[in-house]
Amino acid sequence: MDMGWIKSNDHRGGFGVATPIADKQAVDLLVAQCLAAAEGGDPSAYFDLGVAFSTGSHGVDCDLIEAHKWFNLAAVGGHDCAKTCRADISEEMTAREIAEAQRRAREWIATTSRRAA
Repeated sequence: MDMGWIKSNDHRGGFGVATPIADKQAVDLLVAQCLAAAEGGDPSAYFDLGVAFSTGSHGVDCDLIEAHKWFNLAAVGGHDCAKTCRADISEEMTAREIAEAQRRAREWIATTSRRAA
């Protein structure tokens, strides 16, 4: 039985990683769990989301602006590797894209801190 495949994008022009469609629910759950943990301010969840968006893995499309946002939040939260990853992807982004990522990070902080209050 052919279950089909979901192809993850690779922002560096590679072929990406294929994931069986049967595993799609597990992938969606992983991202949902990271988002829930991120709402609680977990720097490791921020970092994991940055990795997912920078590589186009775990069922999300490659989006360097979103990746930068999550790496930035992780770096501010004290995650050791986040600064390096943020710097690496910044080399592939325009100044306008970086500014947008920073705006989204500030917006995330404002939104989650209002929920916590």
